[in-house]
Amino acid sequence: MSIKAADVAKLRKATGAGMMDCKKALVEAEGDFDRAVQIIREKGQSIANKRADRDATEGAVIAKVSADGKTGAMIALNCETDFVAKNEDFVNFANEIAELALTNLPADTEALLALDYNGKLLKDAVIERSGVTGEKMEVAFYDKVNADSVAYYIHMGNKLATLIGFNQASVEEQVGKDVAMQAAAMAPVAIDKSDVPANVIEEELSIGKEKARQEGKPEEMLDKIAQGRLGKFFKENTLLNQMAVKDNKISISQLLNNASAGLTVIAMKRYALK
Repeated sequence: MSIKAADVAKLRKATGAGMMDCKKALVEAEGDFDRAVQIIREKGQSIANKRADRDATEGAVIAKVSADGKTGAMIALNCETDFVAKNEDFVNFANEIAELALTNLPADTEALLALDYNGKLLKDAVIERSGVTGEKMEVAFYDKVNADSVAYYIHMGNKLATLIGFNQASVEEQVGKDVAMQAAAMAPVAIDKSDVPANVIEEELSIGKEKARQEGKPEEMLDKIAQGRLGKFFKENTLLNQMAVKDNKISISQLLNNASAGLTVIAMKRYALK
């Protein structure tokens, strides 16, 4: 039967499927638009089921901040191959999910997937896109930040992003970007040493003692040496105590205080594709 180009375009807009896939679905549905939508959804579900055990380690990590600069949201949309991850439609879809998250600020990933996306649940839209790409696709990460000011950074290629919350409003844009980039580049384990989990501290002390013991240091000195090495760990692995990448003569804490007295980081989110 003859399929109108306008109907193909309408189906593509509704599902995100390719033009040829939309045309085939309309032909199979004998022109019935709703049935064509269902065919595309069924194709996506079939592909999702078949590829459920595949590793989806490529994708796009997207962070966004609200117009008032006080709220940020970050998501990761994963797929199987870098080829799909770099596709413009895939990146646009990831950006739309991030915008949906920022607008609604759901409690968690499950709540995000239950939100309405163009008249359907987001989780169903993700399944449909699996049918378009032929790959497993999933929202692998979602988190948010609320603070007096929020800055973000997305690394080139969308493989890594950060969100940083500050305790003061109207933080200078470049300062916010520098701290967000610092968190991306140096992968701190916490904001400050008081935020480092107890099990991480215990592990670092144990490693420090064992290393000192292997170096032949006196047993009575091991605890002191381990504490000294823990201090170095804090300096290298907590955001506020790290030396600034752009100026390694000052710490991030000093950089912030120089920008505005008392300015500090109160929230940090970082996600990178594995």
